[in-house]
Amino acid sequence: MQLMDLIQDKYRIVSVVGMAKNAGKTMTMNTLIEEAMERGILLGITSTGRDGEKQDLVTFTEKPMIYVDEGTLIATTEDTLKYGEARLEILEVTDYRTAMGRIVIVQAKTPGYVEVAGPATNREMKEVTERLLSYGAEMVIVDGAIDRMAAASPTVAEAAILATGAVLSRDMGQVMERSLHQIQLFSLPELEDGRARELAGGIMEEKGICTVSERYETRPVAVKTALGSGSEIAAALKEDTRYVVMGGSLVSKTLREIIEGTVHYKHVIFVVKDATRIFIEPRDWMYFMKAGVQIRVMERVRILAVTINPYAPQGYFFQPEEFLNRMRQFLHPIPVFDVVLGGDQECSYRNVYSKT
Repeated sequence: MQLMDLIQDKYRIVSVVGMAKNAGKTMTMNTLIEEAMERGILLGITSTGRDGEKQDLVTFTEKPMIYVDEGTLIATTEDTLKYGEARLEILEVTDYRTAMGRIVIVQAKTPGYVEVAGPATNREMKEVTERLLSYGAEMVIVDGAIDRMAAASPTVAEAAILATGAVLSRDMGQVMERSLHQIQLFSLPELEDGRARELAGGIMEEKGICTVSERYETRPVAVKTALGSGSEIAAALKEDTRYVVMGGSLVSKTLREIIEGTVHYKHVIFVVKDATRIFIEPRDWMYFMKAGVQIRVMERVRILAVTINPYAPQGYFFQPEEFLNRMRQFLHPIPVFDVVLGGDQECSYRNVYSKT
């Protein structure tokens, strides 16, 4: 089975996000593009921003570019047009501006490598992907910024692929634990209470924080952000509080302050827009779950597959077949792919992954 089997004729917009730098995200992107080329699928490609210089300043390895076929539609910034090999035709200059110039819609007139840097906000990303579809793309792949999960948000993509690997830790067990934790966050259940969902939607539009009572009375919490405001949120919880709607992010420090500040949290459901707004490490997550914290999302992230990179740029690695088999067992039923081990490439395994 190929990655594209999970996408073709099912989803129009799919993002690829990585757990960290050198997790194999770009290798996954290039594999998807190659599979689409083999099937004659006209792709659209964009990215959530750009992660700095052309060379990784930590590992001193060249940052890989994306290879596209003739006809591929790309949303990128003006400054990136001078890089790469493919000859590009500008179809549209949008009004969206970034530090690297305006976002432009281009089409590859020849095959070759390109550099892609897209919009910085989810709203602009959604509109840009729709533009790519309007120009004829049958499917759009969004390259998520390094070590950021925002591109997996349902407001950006219909589904996502997660890249992970040895770079997370020298301990394979730690890599498996952190990867499973991210999958668990993406799999958080949606808020089912229809009336509460309606209220929460409006609160999130305003990016505020509100409590919702058993009678669906909303009470704003007078803070600008949840960051550093756990004590204030705890003080706002009453015996009749049923939900706490978080218009922004939810982090460990905030939850700890709430738990320490009130016992009412045990009867409350915390609501966030989606799992890309949650920033909680695995050990903290286990503590919160044991403490009885309940979290629901407005929209669930649909994860199609996980791809793995057994090599780390620091020089250590996991035995590829063992890593793949253990990850498949640990993350079941999520499909797990090693895009090099499972492909037809005959080049050196280590050399391929040293460039991802």
